[in-house]
Amino acid sequence: MTIVPPAPGEPRRPHGPRDPGDAWVETPEGERYWGRFGAAGLLALDPERGVLLQHRVSWSHHGDTWALPGGARHQGESAHDAALRESAEEAGVPAGSVAPRFVNVFDLGVWSYTTLVGDVVVPFEPVISDPESRALAWIPVEEVDRRPLHPSFADAWRLLRPLLEVRPTIVVDVANVMGSVPDGWWRDRAGAADRLIQRLGALAASGVPASALGLGATGWFAPIVAVVERQAKTVDAAPEGVVIARAEASGDDEIVAQTAALAEPSAAIVVTSDRALADRVRSLGATVHGAGWLLDLLA
Repeated sequence: MTIVPPAPGEPRRPHGPRDPGDAWVETPEGERYWGRFGAAGLLALDPERGVLLQHRVSWSHHGDTWALPGGARHQGESAHDAALRESAEEAGVPAGSVAPRFVNVFDLGVWSYTTLVGDVVVPFEPVISDPESRALAWIPVEEVDRRPLHPSFADAWRLLRPLLEVRPTIVVDVANVMGSVPDGWWRDRAGAADRLIQRLGALAASGVPASALGLGATGWFAPIVAVVERQAKTVDAAPEGVVIARAEASGDDEIVAQTAALAEPSAAIVVTSDRALADRVRSLGATVHGAGWLLDLLA
């Protein structure tokens, strides 16, 4: 591949020097991709208004088409951070207004594009803040295909569209997972439960591989419900991405209740090696994985 810097007079955002990532990656076949370190964009989904799209100016790559706000990753920047930064710079997306749900990576080896898909949790109005946009608009999901789409976004949309209906939740039988590892947890159940829950928080932040969930895309930021019982109910507050459910009586009953209370019980992944409990949550449509499945993800 060849790195081609932008032309001196090429329009750009009107602030700050260029980052080393602001360059074209050119393949031996002559194909060009923007972003020396790859690129990233945000698909923000508002439950009332639809998807936030950018109408690209005519002089841009595949101009006069609609796509996601996004752009080149900076040197040393994660794709997740790049998607949020670019959407803030291009569309005025406020920090904290979007909760990440899943991520999809299109990887060519020499270049990659990461789409971060998130749910709008604080409504906002987009703002055009650079010369690359003709317009910014909330487009109802069922109308996206009616717009002239950027070819790469059109390809991605065919994968992403059906996944917008999927909302997995992981429900963890904490006592069962703890009991699968003979590390002295019985001497301090609350301490052992707290250590496990902190590890669950790290998993919620980094995301679960899509392959482990049997879903499309690359990784999912699935919320985690940690069910604790008996002495473990005194655990401290949970980290972000984890909800602690403290069973007043039977832990198994609480796991069934938490699964049944989900908006989509069939999208639940219940982690337990208890066969009787597994049968109960499967009757609700949930998927069941044993403790080893979770421990492998936490390793």
